[in-house]
Amino acid sequence: MTGDRYADALAAAQAWVQSSGAMSVHAFDQRETLLGQGTLGLELTGQADQLDTVLVPVGGGGLIGGIAAWFAGSDPKTRVIGVEPDGAPTLTRARAEGRPADAPAEGVAADALAPRRVGELVFPITQAHVEDVVLVGDAAILAAQRALWQAARIAAEPAASVGIAALLTGAYKPAPGERVAVVISGANMAPGQLER
Repeated sequence: MTGDRYADALAAAQAWVQSSGAMSVHAFDQRETLLGQGTLGLELTGQADQLDTVLVPVGGGGLIGGIAAWFAGSDPKTRVIGVEPDGAPTLTRARAEGRPADAPAEGVAADALAPRRVGELVFPITQAHVEDVVLVGDAAILAAQRALWQAARIAAEPAASVGIAALLTGAYKPAPGERVAVVISGANMAPGQLER
């Protein structure tokens, strides 16, 4: 509703909380949010047991943090791999610096995967339970978005397409026989985007 990036929306939400007394629920860096996101790991386990790897889109890290924590506790053999747009490498930057750090916020998936930095609560979870993070470019993300529509009629926003982009480009190369799940999340798809 406000601004072009997540940081703008967060600032507006914080101002609303201050002026209205509303309850604040952080989009990715709050215990309850992480617990809720972790239920996706439970769902994946119920739908496709014996997964080797789960590819998860990364923005602020709540989704991957929750999923990684779930698999660490329930099936530690399952690898969790983050996938980020190369124009918004929040977790990649944090891992390189050893702490949450500001990262660029650019590219076709910036509306959903480009906060300034990964969450403070999220970072230690990802350090302990996320095996790797791979980067994909805008062209690959848009190609994956088209492929999802053409092959499965899934109208995914660019941010939701990064895991498929990682597979299509070889940013993540599964071993023969590896069972890989790809998380396709998000709801910011506008009908006009399909026409392009």
